[in-house]
Amino acid sequence: MFVPIVIIVVLVIAAASVVLLAGRARSSTGSLSRETRRRDESAPATPEVVGSTSTELEATGRERSDETRASLGGALARRRSGEVVEYEPVDEEELGVTRRQFLNRGLLITLGFAVSGFGAAVLGFLWPLQGLGGFGGTVNIGKLTDILAYIDSQQKPFYAAEARTYVVRYPKNDPQALAAAKKVYKPAIFKDMSELGIVALYQRCVHLGCRVPFCPTSQWFECPCHGSKYNRVGEKKAGPAPRGLDRFYATQAGDSIIVDTGNIFLGPPIGTNTTGQNAEGPLCV
Repeated sequence: MFVPIVIIVVLVIAAASVVLLAGRARSSTGSLSRETRRRDESAPATPEVVGSTSTELEATGRERSDETRASLGGALARRRSGEVVEYEPVDEEELGVTRRQFLNRGLLITLGFAVSGFGAAVLGFLWPLQGLGGFGGTVNIGKLTDILAYIDSQQKPFYAAEARTYVVRYPKNDPQALAAAKKVYKPAIFKDMSELGIVALYQRCVHLGCRVPFCPTSQWFECPCHGSKYNRVGEKKAGPAPRGLDRFYATQAGDSIIVDTGNIFLGPPIGTNTTGQNAEGPLCV
């Protein structure tokens, strides 16, 4: 729970930063308008005064000052009398978009897309979609009758590559085996054994993760990496493995078997031997 909380806090801070930068961008309108720049460029240049005395320059300055006062006489009079001059906002179309505003807005848009993409990727990593098929979700591995027929005819487990699962028979008609299994296995796994007569074994060796092949001569699963061995129903018989093969819960939907590969049930502890099966021939490893 700590990692999602930290990520949510980071996203909130990023969103607040975007809003703050947007506010600053809107307030940066202190540059000259286009119309003002056009008027300055079209205004005739003031000729240089050659040989002018300080008195002449002062007189010229006074004339310009008087002209300014005359043009602004009404506004100056209102200010002196204490009247409030109504503010007339500048038309945004007339003002236009400055280069600074354009760059700020482009930066904010880019930052928004980056934060959105990163947030979506993080959420997808923390909460992966499951149940949509394929390993990590539920997988339809075929009809139960076809699976059992394959096991009986080939004398080896049925392998479902998409689910990375071996399906083997369990002697559901053997009361002694079921009584021993009920003491060891979880109810969901025991239900598969007692009702469907099958076990869905994860192909991964519980020692170091190698894929465990099935040996047709010994009728055991034998890991070629370090020699761990499991009987036909995945219970440990020899080697460095700390337990039996892990397994999945399987359900029957109509005629089909659905394996839930999103939930892994740990294999039985060392010493479990509910079927009493020993090696039926030479070992492969």
